[in-house]
Amino acid sequence: MAFGPVDRATLERQKMIAQRLPTGENLLLEYLHKLERHRRGRRAVLIRLSLLQAVNRREHHVRIAAGTFEPLVKQLKGQVFTLSNCDIVFVFKETALEDVEAGVVRLRFMFSDDPVLAGAAGGEAGTFADWFLLERDYQSLLHYAQRMATEERLRRTQDLAQEAVEKAVSRPVRRGEPLTPLMLGKMEDALVRADLANMMRRQAVCAIVGHAPPQAVFHELFISIADLRETLLPNVNLASSPWLFQQLTETLDRRVLSLLNKHDDRTVAGDVSINLNVQTLLSSEFLTFDDNIKASMRGTIVLELQKVDIFADLGAYMFARDFAHDRGYRICIDGVNIESAPFVDRERLGIDLVKLVWDPLMVAGKLPNGASLEEYINRTGPSRTILCRCDTQEAIDCGQAMGVTLFQGRHVEGLIAAELRRQKGVFRRRR
Repeated sequence: MAFGPVDRATLERQKMIAQRLPTGENLLLEYLHKLERHRRGRRAVLIRLSLLQAVNRREHHVRIAAGTFEPLVKQLKGQVFTLSNCDIVFVFKETALEDVEAGVVRLRFMFSDDPVLAGAAGGEAGTFADWFLLERDYQSLLHYAQRMATEERLRRTQDLAQEAVEKAVSRPVRRGEPLTPLMLGKMEDALVRADLANMMRRQAVCAIVGHAPPQAVFHELFISIADLRETLLPNVNLASSPWLFQQLTETLDRRVLSLLNKHDDRTVAGDVSINLNVQTLLSSEFLTFDDNIKASMRGTIVLELQKVDIFADLGAYMFARDFAHDRGYRICIDGVNIESAPFVDRERLGIDLVKLVWDPLMVAGKLPNGASLEEYINRTGPSRTILCRCDTQEAIDCGQAMGVTLFQGRHVEGLIAAELRRQKGVFRRRR
């Protein structure tokens, strides 16, 4: 289809506007120019999130990483800059060096499952963080900032040109519309009224000893996102905006708490675990939930917290942990894989259970830092370690060889179903 030429004057105006907008690169460059005569006693660290896999540098990951340095910014000890390629530059006073180093250690842990940091479990330095002493390395950091600012201006100009061309071309509406704030608002309103019991799924965490049938210890409860999408917004891609999706999951947290509060609902009866985030534990909704349930029920509930969520704000986590323990809940850290395991000390974190994600590499019995996986499980506690995502018998055999007794996954569900069929067959023969 033919279409008219893009207005060159319009493109030039857009280009001038784009170059004047305060990007992270421009702000960093301006800040460094101001520091040219005040370099003494100042340092900088460059966190290269751009080297990580795309799954580890989503919007909320970058926001959490930059937020690591916000307390120091509020204390006027430094300034943080987030660049368009997801890199983070923190320029700070030398007196805050130890606090900054601690923050970098936390970030290394948060992203320890990424291949870039997989070899850093033993502590060796890598390319993840570059350090600058401004008295000595000022020109090096300045050249980096200039290069990034130039690249960002070119990229924004190209994006504007491409956008102008796309607007000039008539195209059909694509399937799977992106999630927007308006759609999210409508979905959250619908969630308040919807009966989510039919979308609630249960997956058992089972004790498996030798060749004995699996015995359910508790059931993890979760909302089926696929069913939720098909029911409420079938033509919307819920994962198109990680930030909006995270807000959706926080709304789901509150709805799950509401379901659990219904004591006569068989869907949520018995020993259960629920996935919540730290902020939910500190929310008024959780306090209301806690006030309304029976004291005896608290001991049957396991609160599962994600690894990244815990280390994003250790202070908030420890406060929430102590509150939960005082009320009788148990806490499980979820999402611990073979790369991040060396950094997770169950006793020091004050956690009751650790969910270790199955990986075929575990057959070798070694962690990335060379330590024994079996020793790690013994230190964590074989009865406090859950090997999850067990989709094959190999996972269960490997876990049992290392002393693990608690398992979760599709293969475990298959073993439960097979045992139920066997029991029904025995019952029919006896009749």
